[in-house]
Amino acid sequence: MTGPLQPPRAIDESDALEVFHRAYGGEPDGVWWAPGRVNIIGEHTDYNGGFVLPIALPIGTVAAVRRREDRSLRVRSANVKGRKGSRKIDLTTVHPGSDLGWAAYVAGVGWAAAERGLPVQGLDIALRSNVPSGSGLSSSAALSCVTAKAWADLQGWSLDDPTIAALGRDAENEIAGAPTGVMDQLASVCGRAGHAMQIDTRSVDVAQIPFALGTFGLSLLVIDSRAPHSLVDGEYAERRQSCEEAALRLAVKELRDVPVEALDTTLTKLPELLARRARHVITDSHRVELVAEMLRSGDDPRRIGTLLNDSHTSMRDDFEITVPAVDTIQEAAIAAGAHGARMTGGGFGGCVIALVEQDAAGPIATACAAAATRAGHAEPVAFTAKPADGARRLSL
Repeated sequence: MTGPLQPPRAIDESDALEVFHRAYGGEPDGVWWAPGRVNIIGEHTDYNGGFVLPIALPIGTVAAVRRREDRSLRVRSANVKGRKGSRKIDLTTVHPGSDLGWAAYVAGVGWAAAERGLPVQGLDIALRSNVPSGSGLSSSAALSCVTAKAWADLQGWSLDDPTIAALGRDAENEIAGAPTGVMDQLASVCGRAGHAMQIDTRSVDVAQIPFALGTFGLSLLVIDSRAPHSLVDGEYAERRQSCEEAALRLAVKELRDVPVEALDTTLTKLPELLARRARHVITDSHRVELVAEMLRSGDDPRRIGTLLNDSHTSMRDDFEITVPAVDTIQEAAIAAGAHGARMTGGGFGGCVIALVEQDAAGPIATACAAAATRAGHAEPVAFTAKPADGARRLSL
């Protein structure tokens, strides 16, 4: 182990400019940034019309971008090795089912804009990211949202933040084939330093809530299990389909509409598997409201720890989206003194977050690494995270 805390290497506009100069020569029209995100609580609630509580991270994707006179998209990513890192795409040929690989998250934004009747010209894009791929910290949303923000600025689309986020979501859903909700993109676009975002995913209302853990002597520890996941697979899609079927059987538009009161009685109307899936979504959305209320009131954030633990138990037992490496890390964090810990993200790998005392972050990270390796899992990587600002233009 190289050390208990290993934050990702910092990047800035110079990293994207270096890639741009090597790939295309000349100068870009501008440089943009969009962050990844970590979700404090509320998992798989976003595509059920429920509540989520993410923060934007100080890690993300930086893009140097130049307008073209044609409908071609040239894109180069420094994070994709070899020839696969460069793509040239005719934007007029992009459609659902296109086999574009990672570039679908970029080209899909142009497709989504054209579907809205917006003018879409080609771009030259150079990218670098410091969001660990497969970690559940929304590297894909950072990619699609930095593209959407740059394209909108360069073409003068005059779109509000939720619409910028919607372009990124449509790119992921329709072109990349990842059936995500809108939380990741909204968090990437609407993030504010020092704040968490309570997002009503039905109305797309974003409420900024102070989340300054340092004021209370606390840190948010993000522990990457390095058990990579992919949202473009049958497991994620199955959970979404189960939720839709449960809502249909309960005669509601979305699981958001099921009251948490007398929930056990309500769920007797469902087969056992659908009842468990629905119970997770309904209770986790309610937990978001409880955590948001505590944070708004100025209560000691340590109080939310129990709700974080309850959320993890629900994801493990009812929604069945954790994996042994993640469960090991979560349990080790609690045993080492974390006030609460839970898996975050779509599941089947990814990260655990832990609410910890500032001076305990390193020791807890060490304990989690030791527990994971003892159990035969990959050694996790940990860093502390603070809320950051969302997608924006950096220069030029």
